[in-house]
Amino acid sequence: MRRASSTPAPIVLAVSYGVAAIPFSGALARLLRGADLRRTGSGTVSGTGLYRVAGFGPLVVGGVLDVAKGSIGTLLAGRNRPGLQALAAGVAVAGHNWSPLLGGAGGRGLSPSLGALLPAAPEGSAVLLFGLAVGKLAGATSVGALAADGALIPVLSCTRGRRGALLATAVVVPMLTKRVLGNRPPTNPDRVRIYVSRLVFDQDEPAVPFWWPREGDAK
Repeated sequence: MRRASSTPAPIVLAVSYGVAAIPFSGALARLLRGADLRRTGSGTVSGTGLYRVAGFGPLVVGGVLDVAKGSIGTLLAGRNRPGLQALAAGVAVAGHNWSPLLGGAGGRGLSPSLGALLPAAPEGSAVLLFGLAVGKLAGATSVGALAADGALIPVLSCTRGRRGALLATAVVVPMLTKRVLGNRPPTNPDRVRIYVSRLVFDQDEPAVPFWWPREGDAK
């Protein structure tokens, strides 16, 4: 028989949030290149931003740390407390996305989501990675990530029932919320278009992948 985790729920949630709020990618970018990722590129404090300013080596280190920090809450909660485990996973993603150490800025939640899912539902991490890989090959990583987010809840519902649905929902909601809200309110008066573009392309002005129709193409 597996031993139930004895860590009190408030401590599980506090540790999950506090550790996940540590912006490892942002800290490495500042330490190695003196760059503030909040003011670089899209303003997202993530592995992608770190790679752009510091290269592949720091990306690996920052990525491993960002994934690892997402797993702490789900590990402390334990499998015998599925509700708390799901809540700890969601809190970790929220801490990463809206870090108080960055004035409410942060990443998009993918790395801590991978970490949160690994000990509890590793097939969920595989779904997210598969979506990223397909999106990368298609030249539309953000669309692949969105498709993976959409697939995560039904996949984990099938493999792990209600426990899986709770866990998937807990990580998907803050990820999609951060995509839509972005790092700042839209300045363009056409707010609906901006929010839709953020949801689908994860940026205010959509990048055009190779398969997307372009102006002047034959119709």
